[in-house]
Amino acid sequence: MRKFHRTKGPRKSFMKVMAHNLIMKEKVVTTEARAKELKSFLEKLVSVARKNTLAAHRTLLARLPKDAANKLFYTIGPKYKERSSGQLRVIKIFGVRKRDAAKKALIEFV
Repeated sequence: MRKFHRTKGPRKSFMKVMAHNLIMKEKVVTTEARAKELKSFLEKLVSVARKNTLAAHRTLLARLPKDAANKLFYTIGPKYKERSSGQLRVIKIFGVRKRDAAKKALIEFV
């Protein structure tokens, strides 16, 4: 896992917020490194949401904000019931971010 110049607590919170934004908006423009890390983090949660059990819902509620967990469990999870993996797509965008010249990428649900 990439560290993003953060200790464990802030890094965990950072991924939680990024996942919340992606779930609510369904696509986000960010840096390539963040998109790749977010993809691995969120695909595991989508796999949990596909199980459609009470334990899976409680796991999502423990790892995400309530509204994001509910949307993932009730709308996004059932949509990918037949798909075993590859629920997210990372598309590299031409150009760089102005302030630090980081490469940009679009991450979205397939």
